[in-house]
This record gives sequence, C-alpha cells and structure tokens, in this order.
Amino acid sequence: MAILLLAMVFDLLLGDPKWLYRLLPHPVVLIGRGIARLENLLNRQQLSRDRRILLGLLCTAMVVLGCAAIGLALHSGLQKMPFGWILEAILASSLLAFRGLYDAVKAVANGLADSLEAGRSAVGHIVGRDPNSLDHAGVARAAAESAAENFSDGFVAPVFWYLLLGFPGLLAYKAINTLDSMIGHRNARYEAFGKGAAKLDDLANYLPARLAGLLFIVAALLVPGANAGSAWRSMLRDAPRHRSPNAGWQEAALAGGLGLALAGPRHYAGQLVEDAWMGDGRSAVTVEDLGRVLDLYLAAGGLLFALLAAALLMV
Repeated sequence: MAILLLAMVFDLLLGDPKWLYRLLPHPVVLIGRGIARLENLLNRQQLSRDRRILLGLLCTAMVVLGCAAIGLALHSGLQKMPFGWILEAILASSLLAFRGLYDAVKAVANGLADSLEAGRSAVGHIVGRDPNSLDHAGVARAAAESAAENFSDGFVAPVFWYLLLGFPGLLAYKAINTLDSMIGHRNARYEAFGKGAAKLDDLANYLPARLAGLLFIVAALLVPGANAGSAWRSMLRDAPRHRSPNAGWQEAALAGGLGLALAGPRHYAGQLVEDAWMGDGRSAVTVEDLGRVLDLYLAAGGLLFALLAAALLMV
C-alpha cells in the first residue's frame, strides 16, 4: 500500500513525461506491440467463427499471463535491490493515468475556449468518435464522458488490482484493458476474435467501475455546487440502462452530481450508436461545466488517496 501511495504521488506530480517516452517506449505501447503481432498471426478471417473465438481466447491468455509473469519477475527482482520499492513505485506510476487524463480534459477545455476546431483537435486524442461530427456542446460532453469513464479504467481499476494482486495484477489489468481497446470491437474483423478480451475487460472492471461511481458521489459532498443525492439517484436509475455494463456507473454519478446529461445517442465511425442518457440535466455541456467536471474528478481522486493513506496508518 505504501508503494501504491508513492506511485500515486509520482503520477500526480509527473504524469507521463513526454521526454522520457521519446527515449523509451511506454509499457502499454510494448503490450500493444505484442498484441498486434499475435493478432496478425492468429486472427485469420477464413477460419470459422468458433475457431476465431478460441484463437482470440488463446491470444488473450498469452498476453495477460505473460504480462502477469513479467510483473512477478520484476517485483521479485526489485525486492532484492536496495530501494527497489521506489523503482517499483515509479514503474507502477507509469500505469496510472490520473494526471494524464486530467491534463487531456483540461486541454479540451482550453482548446474549446479558443475555438471549436481547437476543441475538436484536443478531444480527438481521448475519444473514439469522429470529432468533426461534434458541435461545441458535443466536444465538451465527450470530454466529460471520457473523464468519468477513464477515471475508472485509468486510475481506480489499476489501483484496485494492484491492491489485490500487487504489481503482477496491475500489469495483467493493463494488458486486459489494452486488449479490449485493440481487439474488443464489434466489427467484422474483431467481433469473434476479440469476444473473450471484451468479456474479460467487462469482468475486470466490474467492481472498480462501481467503486468509481461511489467515489464521485462522496466527492460531490466536497465540491461546491455538486449534489451527492442527485448523483446517487442518477447512478442507481441510469447506470443499468447504459450499453456498457460498467461505464454507466461513473458517467451517471458524475452527470447527476453536476446536473448534466451524458452519453445518449452518438456517432462512432459514421454510425449512430443508440444509448440511454445518463443524468437528467443539461446535455449542452459548456467549458465552464468541464471545469466543474475536473473539480469533481480531483476530489474523487483525492478521496481515494486519503482512504488508502488512512488504511495504511491503521495497519
């Protein structure tokens, strides 16, 4: 837990330093390269759907177990080194995305304050939908949704799995998350091959997503103008209606807490995706609303840090 808290401090202070990753590849980039090679080798379109599902499961198992084994080897090696725990904290911080996501959403807010085109350019780095199809409110809403969903995927879930299974669990979770982002798509190429990866990602994020929603609700008690009661009601009412089994919990809590409406129908790759609205407030999200989103985001992250620090002091 002490290593994890130090990793969280490193992530908050340093984020993902661009100068470092110009010299060395980010761990997730290395995982992605491994996935791409296995996918090119195993995902053969001429095979039957059942065989492609099995080969996708094989790919997923190889990547996840391989990353867990690497994490275990690194942890064991670092334990034998003087101050190896500090090095583990640095490695773990590279797999947390709290500061990185904050900076990305802040960049959208700053860009949108200048022009719609600048906002579209910034939001294109953090969402999968076509930014050119978004108006001013659409850009702001997409950034708010990314802050909510990735608060879980990029921060709460890695923290959860590190607490549960240590560095091997953290690296295995990042492998699962990267697999889902690369092959867990519902299209002709990946629907069968990535089915196992997508289901495993849903399972790995089941508890962290709900914990993230609860953190937003409690954080709403700390942020002026936010409403914890509305956040709680929105989460219970709307989250089960989201097309994702996990994303709705954070999005509904954040939307309800700030009087917004998130998700809803939106376009991905030129196709309309029908989804329920999270929250019953304004869908016309503004730059000022993004500032409130970031305030709630910081409060929720600080709350998780405080809970872990208190638990460490009680051990």
